[in-house]
Amino acid sequence: MCGAKPVSTPLCSTASLKLFDGATSADATEYRKVVGALQYLSFTRPDISFAVTNEAKLEGNKLFGEGKYEEALLQYEVALRVASVPERAELASAPEAKEGQSASGKKEVATAPEMAELRSICHSNRGICFLKLGKFEESIKECTKALELNPTYMKALIRRAEAHEKLEHFEEAIAVSCSFYVGLCSLVLNPESCIFLSTFHEMKKILEFDPSNNQAKRTILRLQPLAEEKLEKMKEEMIGKLKEMGNSILGRFGMSTNNFKAVKDPNTGTYSISFQK
Repeated sequence: MCGAKPVSTPLCSTASLKLFDGATSADATEYRKVVGALQYLSFTRPDISFAVTNEAKLEGNKLFGEGKYEEALLQYEVALRVASVPERAELASAPEAKEGQSASGKKEVATAPEMAELRSICHSNRGICFLKLGKFEESIKECTKALELNPTYMKALIRRAEAHEKLEHFEEAIAVSCSFYVGLCSLVLNPESCIFLSTFHEMKKILEFDPSNNQAKRTILRLQPLAEEKLEKMKEEMIGKLKEMGNSILGRFGMSTNNFKAVKDPNTGTYSISFQK
């Protein structure tokens, strides 16, 4: 695979290799067995862990280019599982872990940032696969994982924004990155508006990181007037919701919001509230 000396019987250890879903290599399917073997190899030979992960990613890229999105997803998953070997402490005493030393007795191990970047790419690539398959919620989840590892990853930001734009119906409102939009959307309870404004916000965020990004510029030009119109509508809906809530409470005491008048002070910008019968 990558020219390194393989470990001896990587799955023969009595240690139990726990996979992400709680299964073990002892009762796993053929796929899980392959992943388990690669994970164990990654642990016992950290000097080739990065190469194994990268090769799985490259195979995924090849399958994606051929339009085989489901198969590409599997390769990226293999890469991510190998890149995140669980229960390392549990396997620390395995005799295989002491093999694979180079002539100098040292191992060339990928740094944590390098592995994190590779994992971020794989999550983002899974995001575009789900996007192509029309599974937009899954795409958003994968892109979000990629951004947790690398907050300035342009492709992940763009792909997540595209997935948000594709989504037109939700059973519940999604959480939006910008706290202002989160508060506004939670009051209005308008999922479609949340999705739309999330796309606009993320494109603006992309331009902050990469001012020369033409795709983000085009999207912002297209969404700017729509976003302003949407915000105005949301403000009106928000005020309506607040007024409805206020009247439901005041009504218990024989009052309504119409009994109150707000007057703005042009000098200070503050408001004075007066009660009127």
